[in-house]
Amino acid sequence: MILRVILGLLIGGGLGAVTGYYGQCSSGTCPLTSTWWRGAIYGGVMGLMVAISMWRNH
Repeated sequence: MILRVILGLLIGGGLGAVTGYYGQCSSGTCPLTSTWWRGAIYGGVMGLMVAISMWRNH
């Protein structure tokens, strides 16, 4: 279970960071893509939620 949570955080955080880095909006007001670290935080939370939901279903 711990491994699944860690993998969810790492994969989600990595994908969120890539999205935030390459998808930056020019005004800086987009909550997800304004900076890479905001994207990483959002992606990590989403990855954690997916990992926990998969764990509870099995």
